[in-house]
Amino acid sequence: MEIYKFDKNNGKKISKFGSDFIMSRVIQTDKAANIGCMYLEEGGIVGYHQAVVPQLLLVLTGEGSVRGESEEYINVESGDAVFWVKGEWHETKSKNGLTAIVIESEELDPSLFMETE
Repeated sequence: MEIYKFDKNNGKKISKFGSDFIMSRVIQTDKAANIGCMYLEEGGIVGYHQAVVPQLLLVLTGEGSVRGESEEYINVESGDAVFWVKGEWHETKSKNGLTAIVIESEELDPSLFMETE
């Protein structure tokens, strides 16, 4: 399991075409990718299971805790990205709720765009 940052502080100022915003690049794939939005309510949990393909969890709002194959949980919050490799056992839970984007694809390398925590 790896933890990355995609918050505003890790983004790049974009000014082309009269733009004025910050973009934090996350991932690029050549192979098909499944992208979903996950809502964990208060006390929500994604039970301990193996990743079928490499998986990237992007925490948008709220906070929670994640673990890989060790029993140690790591706290995550808005702006954190968690990456699990194919076959890696993992779990996500939240005491007060969190919303996250989940990207799954055979070809994910978040280190190309994001820095680790």
